[in-house]
Amino acid sequence: MDPMIIAARLAPKVVGPLLKKLFVRPGPGAFLVSKPLRIARLVSFRGERRTLQERDVRRIAAQLVDRAVTPPPGATGAQRERPVSSDEAEAVADALGRTLWALGDIDMELAQDAGLDAAELARRLIRAAPDATRHLTGDATELHGILVETASRHILNHLTQLTGFTARTAVENRRTLHRLDDTVSALAARLPSRSAEDAAFETQYAHDTAVLHSHLTIFGLDLVHSPDSWPLDAAYLGLRCEPEPPVTDGGPPEPAVPAELALSGRCRILVRGVAGSGKTTLLQWLTVATARGELPPALRHALYGRVPFLLPVRRFARHGLPTPGAFLTAVGYPGADAQPPGWADRVLRAGRALMLIDGVDEAPEGEREKLRHRLRDWTALYPGNVWIVTSRPSAVRTDWLTADGFTELSLAPMSREDIAAFIQRWHRAAAQQAPEDLDRLPQYERTLLNAVRITRDLGRLATNPLMCGMLCALHRDRRGYLPNGRKELYEAALSMLLERRDRERAMGTTDGIDLPRQPKIQLLQKLAHWMLVNGRSEMDREVAVDTLAQHLPAIPDAARQGGPEEIYRHLLNRTGLLREPAPGTVDFVHRTFQDFLAARATVQRHDFGLLLNHAHLSEWEDVIRMAVALARPDECAALLNGLLAPRPRIRAAEARHRKLLAAACVEHATELDPEVRHRVRRFTRDMVRPSTAAGARALGWIGPIVLEMLPEPAEVSDGEAYLLAVTATSIADDMAIDYLTGLRKRAHHDVRAQLAGAWRRYDTARYAREIIAHLDPDGLYFPVSDVEELEMLRRLGGRPLIQIAGRFTAAELTGGIAPADGLTGLWLAYDLGISLEWLAAFPRLEVLLVGGKLPRVTGVPDGIRVIEL
Repeated sequence: MDPMIIAARLAPKVVGPLLKKLFVRPGPGAFLVSKPLRIARLVSFRGERRTLQERDVRRIAAQLVDRAVTPPPGATGAQRERPVSSDEAEAVADALGRTLWALGDIDMELAQDAGLDAAELARRLIRAAPDATRHLTGDATELHGILVETASRHILNHLTQLTGFTARTAVENRRTLHRLDDTVSALAARLPSRSAEDAAFETQYAHDTAVLHSHLTIFGLDLVHSPDSWPLDAAYLGLRCEPEPPVTDGGPPEPAVPAELALSGRCRILVRGVAGSGKTTLLQWLTVATARGELPPALRHALYGRVPFLLPVRRFARHGLPTPGAFLTAVGYPGADAQPPGWADRVLRAGRALMLIDGVDEAPEGEREKLRHRLRDWTALYPGNVWIVTSRPSAVRTDWLTADGFTELSLAPMSREDIAAFIQRWHRAAAQQAPEDLDRLPQYERTLLNAVRITRDLGRLATNPLMCGMLCALHRDRRGYLPNGRKELYEAALSMLLERRDRERAMGTTDGIDLPRQPKIQLLQKLAHWMLVNGRSEMDREVAVDTLAQHLPAIPDAARQGGPEEIYRHLLNRTGLLREPAPGTVDFVHRTFQDFLAARATVQRHDFGLLLNHAHLSEWEDVIRMAVALARPDECAALLNGLLAPRPRIRAAEARHRKLLAAACVEHATELDPEVRHRVRRFTRDMVRPSTAAGARALGWIGPIVLEMLPEPAEVSDGEAYLLAVTATSIADDMAIDYLTGLRKRAHHDVRAQLAGAWRRYDTARYAREIIAHLDPDGLYFPVSDVEELEMLRRLGGRPLIQIAGRFTAAELTGGIAPADGLTGLWLAYDLGISLEWLAAFPRLEVLLVGGKLPRVTGVPDGIRVIEL
């Protein structure tokens, strides 16, 4: 395919008039400074001035494709060639029609974004219609790209010639210069005079860092017919953060917001998240975005020009965090020897670093206080830098770093929309990597989306990226069948990794070793058990080989196929569960698999005393819960009774922790003596009346069983009712709705606000019917995070006060908020990225609350009072 020949066929005198039909002329005053003009408002197939239907847009697309593929009369040689077949041309026309239709969705303000070239506009259009090219062949996809870029060039040419554009652009240019001046001033302060040697090394370091961290291992994509990693640009799913603990100041609770918005404006942050919630992925994305200088607007001012240092605590668990001069060597950066002497220290002293400390929970409990003191010393010695630390929730106490100026945030569980987006993105990536499954993957995607929505156990599992990825992989691998429980899910994942991976790739033995599934699991369990007992999340390579050598004689299937060194290499290369993060060390690809295998080893060894002796340590929690799921009924009962029994020389807080852990384990037991279940409930009933919001939220990790222990809502004070609401809404299971119905008639504002703010965690229709419909609307902002919630609120007759807690288009809001004359207050808690002149559709709107982290709003009609929170 010769792009020059295709371009020659797309003559401007033909293409220009066709594409002009997609737009209407702006009305008088459209380019006034106070009324930004968005491209989406100029299309002729949306809004009140519609002159085209979708079929007309597709007809225009078909004409463009026909011009591109049809040789002109008298053409000879290569000019007579058709770039694609007739059937492919029809598919390209359909894809181009859908892409052009996305002109009504892209978020671009014409004058402000006029500097964009055609290629950038084309990229935005393609991103706005990501599924349009899913089923195209390689040649068809290339032709589609050429046509979109050609169309973009003509569209920009047409729009920039509109009357009034030049005057508006001059105003925008002046504003841009002011913003640029502010940015340059900040950057100049951040980039003091550097030696040529430092500058050259930083340039190389930024490039290398972006390359080294630009791929993720997404569970499931490396299983069958797929690569071992996924480009970060395609894989990163925008995570959400929420304040920790909940804030109650009489106003509506803060909703979970995109991580970049939550992080902006803060220079010291502790981010908590459960295993698999995306903590490491978030820091990896920040590393790459900062190294490339490709930051979202919310973080651009704070992070542009900084030097990122990503330090995984698991790598330094034994010896503590390294000194600045040893940062790069410690993380295995290949060019560490080339750094100028003292470079890292100079970066820190200049306040130019982005310090990313990943996984405090990976350090032994006795080492965490040393780590905290090191952070305190560093933040005092090196002011002006940005510090982001991550940890599992229970590994460090609430306010662990608050005295040192750190804000605490929690990664929110994935919402229904997040889960759906992850599943769709996973299948899209799988389709690109496994074209032989192209016909089946859309069906798998639809059935999985439906299963997660209607199956309670699956919905509870799919709350973080790791579990979502496992579900996607298993669903595809099993042709639509999924296990329901957590234990069954891990067992199935291990089977897929250890037994079916190479077989389905039609691979023979590349190293002369062919181990069945069970010996592989036994050997991996030995390594996981060693890490558990020694309080480590990685081990020296020599120790791993020595551990295998000790156990190989007892596993003849493995012993007769090679020595410990050969078996180690086989497990590393062929199981997908081990990796070497640095020369001489080995760990599991994710802590969750290490914990599961360690639990299996402990149960097989009947070493329940080991579990009971360490039950007060946070890093053993998941191991103990998985052990309960794996143990036999009598073993299960003994383990739970052991958690409830008094033990000498443990603190009261540790004893309470053990009893709550017993309650959390109950739901994982496949079979359990009813007397033991009753005993757990009796021991913990009086412990589920927390006195603080942080304590109330912490009870959520126990799971739905805590609902059976909570007191009757009608019998408590308003203050305690609020804490009960925090606990119940922290349980991401629709079973919580039944308990929350007992709180829905409370008049206290904090209780009502907590119930309203939890809507996104539950089934939309049921929660609207049983909770939202019964809340007194007086002074209460009702949050909406998606179109479905907006529609349900409209069906309930609307509400006078609404909180925007998700991304919407102006058309969705003006059409979904009803009645229009009933809205009196709007709280903008989410950056919509659009001008707000659409607020004029609500004649009685008096107050606009704007979240403190949001950019300055524009286009607010006169008469509306703006209050920045």
